[in-house]
Amino acid sequence: MEDLWCVAVAIFQLWVFVVVFFIMFPAMFGLSLGVTGVYIQILVKIFEWATVRIQRGRQEQSSLPVPLHTGIIERASGSMQEQMGQLRRSQPTAAGEFCLSDAMYFCKKGLESIVDDQVTQRFSSEELASWNLLTRTNQNFYYISLRLTIIWGLGVFVRYCILFPLRIALAIIGLSWLVIGTTVVGFLPEGSVKNWLSELVHLTCYRICARGLSATIHYHNKENRPKKGGICVANHTTPIDVVILANDGCYAMVGQIHGGLMGVLQRSMVRSCPHVWFERSEMKDRHTVTS
Repeated sequence: MEDLWCVAVAIFQLWVFVVVFFIMFPAMFGLSLGVTGVYIQILVKIFEWATVRIQRGRQEQSSLPVPLHTGIIERASGSMQEQMGQLRRSQPTAAGEFCLSDAMYFCKKGLESIVDDQVTQRFSSEELASWNLLTRTNQNFYYISLRLTIIWGLGVFVRYCILFPLRIALAIIGLSWLVIGTTVVGFLPEGSVKNWLSELVHLTCYRICARGLSATIHYHNKENRPKKGGICVANHTTPIDVVILANDGCYAMVGQIHGGLMGVLQRSMVRSCPHVWFERSEMKDRHTVTS
């Protein structure tokens, strides 16, 4: 038992060392070791190979059924008359005799039409051109080969046993640092030092959160980005959009005030940077923002 505990502690220490020195520190200074780029290139090659292998496997196993693109209901082939005839032949009855299966058949077809109508189909996941190791993203995926199944199993292990805990840890570190750092900076008197520290805290936290998303960010035409006192207008943003946008500069944001975790972040951020949070439904708040 002690040996297992020592091994677990050593693995945890190694994991913390990798997170701090190979992810957090480069992110704080806006540097990248290129690991994410190489990882993405490897994934693209695996996806391309797996897609070609699935297509070849389906040609070799032509007996596999082809499901609908919506993936909601798999209807039988043939017309309604043919299906009714098959149903009658499977349950022979006298001519003109009532058969409960007839009513059940029409009820089934009616429910299929309701569940799988045109509106519902608009919200079904789109079939991807390539398989990305997630079965739900390619409805034509069945067991093709042992090698493909092993790669799928490795993908599940890497995704949920390595990347998922790593991303959760980076998100917690980034958000906690944002709350603590902006709160501490908020106690400083107004001046150039406070503005510099506020921008440093925001940039550092956003870059750590971006590493938690495994994001590879490339900015084009940087000469067009807003200068000091300029305005950057987005059609509609989410918190993730803010993380991506603010990786190369600190912005004073204007947006809807929230509660919960987002409210905690907003209240701490406004201490160090002149963000403007308001309630859209309140006319008074909207006039205050305008003024």
